[in-house]
Amino acid sequence: MAAASAMEDHIGCGFLAAIFRRRQFRPRPAALFPESRCPKRHLAASGSPRRKRSSPSNDSNRRHRGTELDSQLVNSPSNILRRRRREPTSASISDLQKSNDGSLRRALTGNAMVLGRGNGAAGEGKVVKKKVEKSTGYRLGNVYRYHSPPTDGLSPADGFKWLGNEKYRQGKYEEALALYDQAIAVDPSNACYYANKSAALIGLGRLLEAAVPCREAVRLDSLYYNAHYRLATLYLRFGAGEKAMYHYKCSGHKARDDDIARAQGVKDRIDCCVEAQDREDWETVMSEGQSASALGADSALQIFSMKAEALLNLGRHDEAYAVMQDSPFFNIDAYAELFGSSATANVLQVRALVYAANGRFEDAVSDVRRALRFESSDDGVKLTAERVRAVASARLNGNRMFEGSRFSEALTAYNKGLEKDPRNSILLYNRSACRAKLGQFENAVEDCTAALAIRPSYTKARLRRANCYTKLEKWEAAVGDYAVLIREIPADETITAAMSEAKARLKSIQHGRVVGRV
Repeated sequence: MAAASAMEDHIGCGFLAAIFRRRQFRPRPAALFPESRCPKRHLAASGSPRRKRSSPSNDSNRRHRGTELDSQLVNSPSNILRRRRREPTSASISDLQKSNDGSLRRALTGNAMVLGRGNGAAGEGKVVKKKVEKSTGYRLGNVYRYHSPPTDGLSPADGFKWLGNEKYRQGKYEEALALYDQAIAVDPSNACYYANKSAALIGLGRLLEAAVPCREAVRLDSLYYNAHYRLATLYLRFGAGEKAMYHYKCSGHKARDDDIARAQGVKDRIDCCVEAQDREDWETVMSEGQSASALGADSALQIFSMKAEALLNLGRHDEAYAVMQDSPFFNIDAYAELFGSSATANVLQVRALVYAANGRFEDAVSDVRRALRFESSDDGVKLTAERVRAVASARLNGNRMFEGSRFSEALTAYNKGLEKDPRNSILLYNRSACRAKLGQFENAVEDCTAALAIRPSYTKARLRRANCYTKLEKWEAAVGDYAVLIREIPADETITAAMSEAKARLKSIQHGRVVGRV
């Protein structure tokens, strides 16, 4: 008996009872129909005469009538309805899932599954089934080895949600997301499924996508405090302070005073940024944007965009590009749904300017095209589109002429682009190449110096300037540029050789004598 108890503990259900005491699961006719099987004590007490033993034929008829009554009771409308409520109407969830140890989980009524693995190759992974007769109107329930859900009355959608919660708890957010989607497909009117889906998307870092099901959850249930709190936190991270405050206030006891204070702080800081933009106070834009990020707006695309624009106007193009590279990557159409077409167009035009300033002309043209799709009548967007397209066209035409050794025509093409964007480091560098080919080394040095002032890490511009210095025999300046290049590209033998020659020339001049070329 101790062995039997140990086995039951291991499997987690009445396994041996299902085998050795199977009859206990069948209701006795006397229990179901007391009027058909009266105890003798009851008859004697009531003074009723004892019946004579009936003939075999009478027993058979009585058994037949009892079977009909059994069938009528089991299949009565109330019992049928009860069974339908308890049994899934669609495919069982557990037919689609496996537990962590590889054992199948089955939630179909009418079958009990004893889960376990057999010994040896022939029996490994084998599932043993114990059939339960459905004519009794009873069911044994479901057998789970580990962490079994409350299967009594569990709908298919709730089953998917339960399994999704298990995956979420294990950190398997992709699998949890798929299960929550299945729950929503079965029952799209349950707010909890959307809120759980939002949590899984946040776990995957897909914040903008997470806001959509969270909004649906609060639409379905306006008193869903957890969903309001989660949505408020998302809006705070997006920099939408006013929306964050609203949902924090709708989240009841979930929100703390400091939550609302931080949302108010983000709103105030972004308002200061907008005012500073209007008066072109770019340093204030940078500092206020940094303060908003520190308050929790770490995924606010608007803040990243304003900081990048400020850096462009301060002539720090490398830093502006780094800011845009660090900004969150959102689907633009989804972003427009949440924050409007005007905000989306502003982000796109700033990104286009940053890309154009750093040589990504095709991406810049693509962004201004999309910005015009959102705000085709906005004058600022139109001017940005004109500027980006002119710069991209000038660079393309100038490169084509340069490759054909038509250096004067290439110089003219680059000049047209620089009229639209005088501080475009790519066009400045390309124009310096044309001027070097035409022997205008002083002008080439000027262009390279202007490009390096905007982008200090522009290695090509520094190398060209160093070569132009050698042509002008400005050896000290050349040595300075070559020294920087060697630190940036230590394995380049050409630069090392040029550095050695420049040093030798400088040394010979300092000693008042001329040495031969090395």
